[in-house]
Amino acid sequence: MSLENVPEELAAERSPAELHERVHYPGGASKPRRNVVAFKFGGSSLLGADRMLHAAGLVRAATRASSVTVVVSAMKGVTDHLLSIARALADGKLVHARREAELVLLLHLDVLHNLQLSEHDDLRVRRELQLLGRDLLQEILVHGSVATGAELFDRLASFGERFSARLFAAALEESGVPAVPVTSSDFVLTCNTFRDAQPHLEKSKQRGRDVLLPLLEAGIVAVVTGFIGATPDGRITTLGRNSSDFSGAIIAHVVDADELVIWTDVDGIYTANPNESAEARLLHELSYDEAHALAASGAKVLHAKVLPLAAKTEMVVWVRNTFNPQARGTRIGTQRSLQDSRTASKDSVPICSISTQQGGAA
Repeated sequence: MSLENVPEELAAERSPAELHERVHYPGGASKPRRNVVAFKFGGSSLLGADRMLHAAGLVRAATRASSVTVVVSAMKGVTDHLLSIARALADGKLVHARREAELVLLLHLDVLHNLQLSEHDDLRVRRELQLLGRDLLQEILVHGSVATGAELFDRLASFGERFSARLFAAALEESGVPAVPVTSSDFVLTCNTFRDAQPHLEKSKQRGRDVLLPLLEAGIVAVVTGFIGATPDGRITTLGRNSSDFSGAIIAHVVDADELVIWTDVDGIYTANPNESAEARLLHELSYDEAHALAASGAKVLHAKVLPLAAKTEMVVWVRNTFNPQARGTRIGTQRSLQDSRTASKDSVPICSISTQQGGAA
């Protein structure tokens, strides 16, 4: 169910049937299953056109050997702007709320300008962003004079990922990768606990496969919004702050991914905060239990719900640095798979290894 109030022909999300027409297999023959990888990019990895294009290069390199689905966060700082709109509405500061909404739109239009797309693509994506911006302003006009609550917070917060998905899909297309933005609330079904909604995993998987599998089969990268879902009656929910890693695991679960790669701004998981301890040591291999024990001891590893979901399907999870993709990162898997991995060369790299220049600091 699309939540944008736009005509169907202008919607950013295109149907799987339409997208199938863009990729054809010679003779109509079915192809053997490729390795399936889910990439999740955090907000610092997508902050600005240069970083988006760099991240798009990582996806492009991975598509040579694997089928890839991408999950994106909002650009760093955008969710804070959106929640400040909700607080301004709660305080009756309508002018401030409108200014913040206009700022959010301008931030994304600036990134679009710096992507330097073709005139046709720039016009198309600009129109999509402006329509989203119109809907954001409409939320303020409709709810500015009434009491606010968690449900409104979630609707407002969802705009960051929706903007981000459209821009990153455009960056992928600019990099030569067929891509389409997909709104996760179309298939991630949750309870109605707004701001901390719990997903119905199997129902979400059933619904999501209808959306995502045709794209994978057609060689098109779905750029899925992290963080957000919807109740059975279509109301937008969020999975809680800092939950986009969990969203990555959910989408990886939907497409039966062999690997989930969490792209972030550090080289992997450390024994301690490397910014605070000179003795911090990078951990290259962890079992699910070891990673869970680190999290239980207070280490910032991954969202608490990622590891149980990954362990359920024995999905390998990588934590890698967007800006230092030559680094191997941290691999999390079953004890058995780790033993197999440790018998291999210490210089081995993941199947989605990237050889590209460093993209800069986070």
